[in-house]
Amino acid sequence: MKKRKGAGGESPPPATLGFQGDLFGAASAPPRVVALPKKAPPPPPPVDADGTGLLGPLEGVPAAPPKPERLVLSVGELTRQLKQTLESRFARVLVRGEVTGFRGANARGHWYFSLKDPVASIDAKVWASLAGRMRFALRDGMEVLAEGSVDLYEPQGRYSLIVTRLEPVGEGALALAFEQLKARLAAEGLIGDRRVRPPRPLPFLPQRIGVVTSRTGAALQDFLRVLHSRNPRLSVLLADARVQGEGSASEVARAIARLSRTDVDVIVVTRGGGSVEDLWTFNEEEVARAIFASPVPVVSAIGHEIDFTISDFVADWRAATPSAAAERLSPVLADLELSLATQAGRLRRAMERRVLELREYQGQLASQLEDPRRMLNHQRLHLSEQVEAMMRVLRPAVRERRESLRALAERLQRSRPQARLGEQRAHLLKLAARLSDAARASVSSRQATLSAARLGLERASPVALIAKERARLAAHQARLRALQQGTLADAQRRFQRLEGRLDAMSPLKVMSRGYSVVFRQRDGGVVRSAADVEVGERLGIKLAANGARTLGGCEEVEATVTAVKGPVDC
Repeated sequence: MKKRKGAGGESPPPATLGFQGDLFGAASAPPRVVALPKKAPPPPPPVDADGTGLLGPLEGVPAAPPKPERLVLSVGELTRQLKQTLESRFARVLVRGEVTGFRGANARGHWYFSLKDPVASIDAKVWASLAGRMRFALRDGMEVLAEGSVDLYEPQGRYSLIVTRLEPVGEGALALAFEQLKARLAAEGLIGDRRVRPPRPLPFLPQRIGVVTSRTGAALQDFLRVLHSRNPRLSVLLADARVQGEGSASEVARAIARLSRTDVDVIVVTRGGGSVEDLWTFNEEEVARAIFASPVPVVSAIGHEIDFTISDFVADWRAATPSAAAERLSPVLADLELSLATQAGRLRRAMERRVLELREYQGQLASQLEDPRRMLNHQRLHLSEQVEAMMRVLRPAVRERRESLRALAERLQRSRPQARLGEQRAHLLKLAARLSDAARASVSSRQATLSAARLGLERASPVALIAKERARLAAHQARLRALQQGTLADAQRRFQRLEGRLDAMSPLKVMSRGYSVVFRQRDGGVVRSAADVEVGERLGIKLAANGARTLGGCEEVEATVTAVKGPVDC
């Protein structure tokens, strides 16, 4: 590549490259140069190609200058010069085109796509810091207006557009973001006809109202003025939050969450009117999800009647203005008192009418009820008749038994058993004598046999056998003693468990916790209900004090019944 004179290796002058428009595409006029008049120099003599005159070398004429040498640039140097020229020339441009090749954010959050028109195409990049703040979703086929700078990537020699601001053509970014968020929330069931949870009814007379707004805003003053003018007894809990600007959506969402954990019956999210940008806090997804997650009903009172936000669609009720929200949540106190007085009068008259009806019905039932005293007399008469009939049956039977007993007594008297007793006594004496003789003979025989056995035992000398048996007996005694001790320990443990259970079930255990047993002194009976005592009767109250082990060892307090009351709830 040849280097032109005076260029120094740079691009041609701007006059040869045309001129770039301003930021908004308006062409600017090229610089105007005014030349001063000069005296025309004499024409040079004709020369040949080698610099010699046609007429030969002339005296006093300078020789022709030497030819310039060629300047060779490397690819990196050329690319670097192009990069400097492009980035300095196109530091801020506006480009309009159609999005193509968009595949969403990459692993680092950056956006890569191309902008094209019917003539050309250019690569575009949106860094993650800007992509995270986009209010609308980018898609292929969308026509956008991109603002940024031209960047050239040296390793590949490719240039691209670094986007710093992006907005759709034909519809504003805020309007597109509004519609896209509205469609996404409707698909999830937060708004629309297919919402997961239908709008909740607002309380007729809330005890406490939670308000999410700025404490310095006019919306709060309008809300409180209308609310307290209608019902000054209503309580308001304010959660202060910024309703406009960067970070205000997070503050509003946190304020809604804080109020939902208190004792408020309804939450009002409100602010005054303003532009779409001023009200955009209530179009954020974070605020919409906080309203949907609130366990208490939420009223949205944003801006004026013509203003609609995403919060209005998610909330359980939309108020046109903050004053309208206050009117909906605060019935007029005078009207409530008048209605209450009217209802109280109607209730009183209804109760009086009902009492009269019940009294008439009681009179009818009393006239139909039979006198129990007459029934008691009938039963007594029937009982006396039954007793008389029983006595008529028992008297003959008793008479027959008495006559039979008298006959048996006479037969016993005639038998005289004393003689038979004497005969039996004599026979018994004979048998005793025979038994004594037989016993003596048996004893003599056994003594002889024992003497013979003793002699044989002495001859057998069973000392060793006795020692062996004695050792065996000692071992058995030891086992028996161990078994006895184990059985005794088991029995003692079982006895202790039973003693503990018995002690737990003992009435003295219950009495030691402050209870007592009441006895009637006239017969010693235990008093279990009010029907067991009478007025004026003397009672004894047993108290288990000082570790009494038996009921007799308990302390006793004497008391006299002065009154007996009917059953009451314990």
